[in-house]
Amino acid sequence: MPLNNQTDLPPIDEERAIVERLRGGDREAAGVLFQWFADGLYRRAILPRLPNREAAEDVLKDTFRIALERIEQFKNHDRSIFFWLRRIAINRSIDVHRARQRDRKASQHPETTIERTMSQPPPAPDRAPEVADTKELVETALAQMNPRYAQALRMRLLEDQDREICAQALGVSVGNFDVILHRAAKAFRKVYSP
Repeated sequence: MPLNNQTDLPPIDEERAIVERLRGGDREAAGVLFQWFADGLYRRAILPRLPNREAAEDVLKDTFRIALERIEQFKNHDRSIFFWLRRIAINRSIDVHRARQRDRKASQHPETTIERTMSQPPPAPDRAPEVADTKELVETALAQMNPRYAQALRMRLLEDQDREICAQALGVSVGNFDVILHRAAKAFRKVYSP
C-alpha cells in the first residue's frame, strides 16, 4: 500500500527482505518497492522540485531504475530505504531542472526578449527539506559518537570557532585538539549513513 507519511514506512525487517530479494534479481520485489514508495517520492521529493508532471514522472521512473542498478550500494543502517530512494529522486530532480534551464537558455533568441521578460520562470528547486534532512542525519550521527568527539566537531565545524577556543573549551593544547578533531572526523564517517 502507498505511504502517506514517514510514519507509514513498512517494518525495517520487511524492507530488508525485499532488498535481499532485489539483490537476487527478484522482479516482484521491485514491484513491492515501487508500490510502497512511488507515491511518496513523487509527491514529496520530485513534484515540489520539478512542477512539470511529465518530467516528474520521468524522474520517478529514473529513480527506481537507478536504485535497481545500484541496489548493491545500499547499506542498511537501521533506516528505511525510502531515505536512500528520496536522495536519488532529489538529485535526479535537480539534474533535470538544471538541464531544462540550460535547454531553455540555449533555445532563446534575441527576438524572444519580450516573451522572456513577460513570462515567469518555473520556481527553483526547494532545498529546505534536503537541508533539514541532512541536519537530522548529522545530529543523529553526532549523538552516536563519543561526546568529546561530537563536541569538537560541533564547535569547530558547525559553530566555526577558532582552534584555540575549541582547545581551551576541551582543556587541551591546540595540537592535541587537532588530533581529537582528526579522530572525531574519522569516527563521524563511520556513523554517518549517507
